[in-house]
Amino acid sequence: MIDIPLPHHGPARWIDRLLEADAEHALAECDVPAAGRLVAGGVMPAWAGVELMAQTVAAWAGARAQRAGRPVRLGFLLGARRYEAHCDGFIGGSTLRIAAHCDFVSDAGLGMFSCSIHCADVLLAQAQVSVFEPADATPYLNGQSAGTRDG
Repeated sequence: MIDIPLPHHGPARWIDRLLEADAEHALAECDVPAAGRLVAGGVMPAWAGVELMAQTVAAWAGARAQRAGRPVRLGFLLGARRYEAHCDGFIGGSTLRIAAHCDFVSDAGLGMFSCSIHCADVLLAQAQVSVFEPADATPYLNGQSAGTRDG
């Protein structure tokens, strides 16, 4: 198991373990809680899988940065294409395995990942996840676009 290099803390962190992270993929686990974190009637809605995938990608990026001796940077989920959920939700008490495979990452920080969520050997969800990891996230957090100047 690998330390999870994520900027998310406390209830904002949805993945519980990072099992693998190499140059091309990451594998994480989430223990679905019985209550809280969007859980109603013991079930987390399947659409929450997009965030689980995004956090797995973020953990991959953080591990990649650490291997290169760089600090872990903040990134942004741009969207998910072809999200297919093969269930209505994720059952509380179950352990999900979230896989993310890097299809590409540009020098500008744009990336595309093929992601899936399994419980045991059953495929529960899959998608293509688009992300953006700028060299400096500050302008984006302050509501400015890259290259925008005050004054």
